[in-house]
Amino acid sequence: MTTTPHPLVSRARRLAHDLLVPDAERVDQEGVPASHIEAVKRSGLLGVGAPKEYGGAGASVGVARETAEILAGACCSTWFVQTQHHTPVKLLATYDSPVREKLLRPLATGELMAGIAFAHVRAFPRVPVRAVPERGGWRFGGTVPWFTGWGLNDVMLLAGVTETAEVVFVLAEAREQPGLSPSAPMRLAALTAARTVSLELDGLWVPDDAVVLRVPQKEFALVDLPRAANASPAVFGVADAALDLVADTPDGQDPARSLRARLDDVRREAYALADHPVPHECVPERLAVKTRAYDLMRAATTAAVVTGGGRSMALDSRAQRLAREGMFLLVQGQTAEARRTHLGALASG
Repeated sequence: MTTTPHPLVSRARRLAHDLLVPDAERVDQEGVPASHIEAVKRSGLLGVGAPKEYGGAGASVGVARETAEILAGACCSTWFVQTQHHTPVKLLATYDSPVREKLLRPLATGELMAGIAFAHVRAFPRVPVRAVPERGGWRFGGTVPWFTGWGLNDVMLLAGVTETAEVVFVLAEAREQPGLSPSAPMRLAALTAARTVSLELDGLWVPDDAVVLRVPQKEFALVDLPRAANASPAVFGVADAALDLVADTPDGQDPARSLRARLDDVRREAYALADHPVPHECVPERLAVKTRAYDLMRAATTAAVVTGGGRSMALDSRAQRLAREGMFLLVQGQTAEARRTHLGALASG
């Protein structure tokens, strides 16, 4: 965590205090409104890690983590919609492509917001979405199982796999169009508010100048493995918010203090591993710490429900909302290896 607040950390705290926390229970039931996304865009938080030369803040990874914790703890649904945006920005900033000059600045400044449609690539050798080269572009077919922020995102980072096991990433408009049809919004136990749909791709054509990156599937998997093994800042944000509720009760002050000390220790360990200079090393250690973070989040949200008593069963209960959001985070971005590690820890614990 930063010692002197970065301007974006201060903005995130104001946004959380003035808008996200007061509206969180209503948003949980009714959905993330466009006005919340406009507020995030105006805050500059969409450009937290984007290069300064393209209008972003160029802030450190520590600042990015702290702002993510704040947003997730305030309103996990709003955090989840906007967090998709940062991966396309990072890819555009990292890899030279024609689309970089067209879209990186509007994405970095918050003029546009991006979603992601590539988690299905992790299912390889199963290929839910196929990419086929055709007349100066790429034709996409198949099903994107999850796309979050439908109706709120302007563009999406879409990936498909070719016959030669190459992953093709493109930026396409996030709207219904020839070759792209969304499902009805999914009703979920948690984060229904984030407007998640599946996408049916029936020959969606995207031009070559929208390609962000082409990479062999094996290389993608190598880069993706440690990223999926790291603990998400949202886990710490939701746990912290739950412990705030616990600490605000007479019986909860000592348990909250004890749990927060343990949470801080795991946070430091998790972020140190995430910053390891060799990204694909220490994967078992990353997964073990991620599992410990889950355990503490679960303890924190359970403690919040316990201190709330019967009131926690009401749908407008903050403790219950945080418990459901914590349940969602247990499986968000889950890989087979993460699932095996987590189940092993539960069985032995």
